Amino acid sequence: MKKYLNLTLIQTDTVWKNIDKNLEILTKKLSGISNDTDLIVLPELFSTGFTMKGENIAELMDGKSVLWMKQMSKKKDCLLIGSLIINDDSNIFNRLIVAFPDGEIKYYDKRHLFSLADEDKVFTQGKTRLVFDYKGFKICPLICYDLRFPVWARNTEEFDIILFVANWPNARIKTWDTLLKARAMENLCYSIGVNRVGVDNNDLVYTGHSAVYDAIGNTLLDFEEGKEDIKSINLEKEYIIKTRNKFGFLEDKDEFEIK
Repeated sequence: MKKYLNLTLIQTDTVWKNIDKNLEILTKKLSGISNDTDLIVLPELFSTGFTMKGENIAELMDGKSVLWMKQMSKKKDCLLIGSLIINDDSNIFNRLIVAFPDGEIKYYDKRHLFSLADEDKVFTQGKTRLVFDYKGFKICPLICYDLRFPVWARNTEEFDIILFVANWPNARIKTWDTLLKARAMENLCYSIGVNRVGVDNNDLVYTGHSAVYDAIGNTLLDFEEGKEDIKSINLEKEYIIKTRNKFGFLEDKDEFEIK
C-alpha cells in the first residue's frame, strides 16, 4: 500500500460548448504537471460547460473526450477524473469518467440532477454510486449538486476520499464551502472539491473555491478566488487510519438502504 497519494486539482475556465478548444487548452495545462502525480481532477463538464442543450453535443463513450482522457491518463501515468455529457443508449448523462493509465474506464452518472436549471429534464438520473480503490486509497467521486445530499455521500464503505467535481456558481459559494467541509468531518475522510472559474453563456459567474479538507475539517489546500490555477498536495493514508482509530465516529453510523 502506498503511504501517500499525490493529488493535482485544475481550477480552470471553460469555453462554452467548444469541445475541441477545451481539450486543446487542457492538454497544455496537463503537459506542465509533474509526472509524479497520481491523480488529476478536472471540473464538472470540463469540455462543454454546464449547458442544458446536452442532447446537441453529447458524445459517445468512444468519442473524442473519453479518448482524450484515456490518452492523457496513459501519457501522465496517472488517474484522470472529470465529467462529460455522454449519450449512452439514447440516454443523456452527466457522467463522471475515471480514466486509468492502463486504459481501464470506470464511471459514475450524476444522481442528483439540478432541477433549478432543468437538468432533470435533459439528463437521465444515475442510480449507482461508485467507490473504487487506487494505490491503496478508496475513493468515492460525486458531481456538484450531490454535495447537498449527505445521505448519498455517507461513508458506508470506509472510503478515504470523497471527491466532488463541479460547476458551482458564486451566488451560492458559501454553501459549497460549508458543505464540502462538512462532508469531510461527518465521513472522517479527505474531502476534495474542484470547481470551475469564469462566466458562462448564461451569465453565471464561477469563482472556484476548489479545496481539500482533512477528516476534521482543516483546510489543506485552497485557491485564489476566481483565478485559474493548478495545485498539488500529498494525501496521507496513515492520517485517515489514525483519525478513525482515535475518534471511531463511523462505528456509530446508522444503517440504511437507498432506493
